[in-house]
Amino acid sequence: MARTVTTGPTVAAKKPAAPRQKKVLAALSPTVASPEVMLPVVALDQVEAAMHPAEPAEKKKDKHKDKDRAGKPKLVRDSFTMPEAEYAALGEMKKACIKAGKPVKKSELLRVAVSLLRKMDMPELQQALDGLTPVKAGRPRK
Repeated sequence: MARTVTTGPTVAAKKPAAPRQKKVLAALSPTVASPEVMLPVVALDQVEAAMHPAEPAEKKKDKHKDKDRAGKPKLVRDSFTMPEAEYAALGEMKKACIKAGKPVKKSELLRVAVSLLRKMDMPELQQALDGLTPVKAGRPRK
C-alpha cells in the first residue's frame, strides 16, 4: 500500500469574482488605471478648507451678538468651602423663604448676598470681612 504524502498547504479552488467585483478590482488596480482616471494630488489642508469654508468675520460677530441680545448671561460653575454654621444659616434662610411663600435656591441666596456686598462701601466691607472666621483653602479631608 502506497501512501500519498503532500508537503505543502492544500490550495482551495478560487471562486470566480462577480462581474461587479471585477470592475471594482480593475478600477483599483494600478496597472489598469489610465491618466484620465487618476485624480490630482491635493494637500490635506486644501481638502479641509474646501470641506469647511471659513466664515466671514462679520458673521461670527453677529452670532455672538445674537446670544448677548437673548439676555442669557454665561453661567460659571465653582465650588467653595465654608464653615458648617454659615452653611446651616443658608439652609435656615431657605426654609424661611419657603415659609414666606417664596421658594429659593441656595445659589440664589448667595447671589443676593453678592448684590448686597456690591452696595457696601469699602470700610463696611472690610469690617464684615474682619468678622469672618478664617477657613483653609481647598477641599476638606474625609
